[in-house]
Amino acid sequence: MRQAYFISGIGTGVGKTLVSAILTEKLGADYWKPVQSGDLHASDSMSVAALISNDRTRIHDEGYRLNNPLSPHASASLDGITIKPELLKLPETGNDLIVEGAGGLMVPLNERFLVSDLMAQLGLPVILVSRDYLGSINHTLLSWYMVKQAGLPLKGIIFNGAENAESRRYILQYTGMELLGEIPELDKINQEVVRAMAEKINLT
Repeated sequence: MRQAYFISGIGTGVGKTLVSAILTEKLGADYWKPVQSGDLHASDSMSVAALISNDRTRIHDEGYRLNNPLSPHASASLDGITIKPELLKLPETGNDLIVEGAGGLMVPLNERFLVSDLMAQLGLPVILVSRDYLGSINHTLLSWYMVKQAGLPLKGIIFNGAENAESRRYILQYTGMELLGEIPELDKINQEVVRAMAEKINLT
């Protein structure tokens, strides 16, 4: 691998999969979702595969495919299994790699192991995805604080969706995070749009 990043969000539904597709397209990277919880017929891996158009990307099989759209620990329990962190190892590849987390940093994978623990185990630089809504400053700062407290390497932040300039200004000045890109609210999302958005991301 050359460049490799772990994509985490300030919560569920903030656009991690869209951002992962954009970054995968930008780098021509491989993509891996360690834990897919629910939506197995329309998984995040399937979404990324449908949105990219380069001929380099390999979509690696998920470490766990869980049937219910719940917190992974709860979904795994309903499936009669326990997620074993030691089985979640980075796929072997000589390509760049984008790894997408499940929900936010404090989402439980089992009774004692959180997504943030998986991030520490994998050791990849973190790209944080934020979306503007009432409370997003709090959620973004809490996520940033957790990244710092866990000693995780932080690459920067990408904002997704309709802009609140004051929220973004405050987050950036308070945290000192590097702004890697801003994805506007999109009327449609397809391969052409993802290619265009990839041009707006700065990973240097």
